[in-house]
Amino acid sequence: MRKVTVAATQMIGGWNVEENIARGEKLVRDAAAKGAQIILLQELFERNYFCQKQKPEYLEFATPLENNQAVAHFTKIAKELNVVLPISFYERAGNCLYNSVAVIDADGSYLGTYRKSHIPDGPGYSEKYYFTPGDSGFKVWDTAYAKIGIGICWDQWFPECARTMALMGAELLFYPTAIGSEPHDPTISSRDHWQRTQQGHAAANLVPLIASNRIGTESEQDFSITFYGSSFIADQFGAKVQEADEVSEAVLVHSFDLDELAHIRRSWGVYRDRRIDLFDTLLTKDGKTVPKNSN
Repeated sequence: MRKVTVAATQMIGGWNVEENIARGEKLVRDAAAKGAQIILLQELFERNYFCQKQKPEYLEFATPLENNQAVAHFTKIAKELNVVLPISFYERAGNCLYNSVAVIDADGSYLGTYRKSHIPDGPGYSEKYYFTPGDSGFKVWDTAYAKIGIGICWDQWFPECARTMALMGAELLFYPTAIGSEPHDPTISSRDHWQRTQQGHAAANLVPLIASNRIGTESEQDFSITFYGSSFIADQFGAKVQEADEVSEAVLVHSFDLDELAHIRRSWGVYRDRRIDLFDTLLTKDGKTVPKNSN
């Protein structure tokens, strides 16, 4: 039996970076005290979700990896608590700005960075203004406790992202998130859709999934987003085994037997029976590619 305990967290944001880091540290310590070995904080937790409006001065929030305050701080925390921490940050690399996650192993070593692949654009979520589409490709990290794959927010709506990481050997999928109401239409709620989409990733790949969202209302001029929390942990069949509410700070903890999960994946045969010779269409935008075996 190869047991691992994971944690999803959620907290309110704010503009003070030091306060947010301290708030995040409190959640990490709480999760570690409950036995968590891999702990997920939400997307861009250093400050408010700044993408509601296109403001050139907000581009200055981006830092190189080696200068990022949150990454430096939680590297020390990971080593002290012997936990794995994927840390979301706004990365500057040359002339490009990325929405990134740095993966810190349980001994405090830096394992690498994933850069968000899918960048959304819509009222209140103007991420194409702030972020270059990621060039890292999907990645899997062999941490002290498990092989983990990490997507970031909008990545979670794409089954190809989860499938790719699962094919690369991910035993657990993590998605730090910032999602809530739609400023242009308060009648829209994506909460249930958001959860069900990711539950489907877990079920289709037979891999548990851990999602962390933020809570609270954040405003920019005439726009306002109420983040709906609802962070959760889904098991290998897509069932929610832990779930937070929409308004409260939370630490969710759950344990999995990785050897048992591997046995279940082999038994189901969903990887064995994949017909990759028929998947050419997935590499198109319009779905019009003729299959290779077509006359």
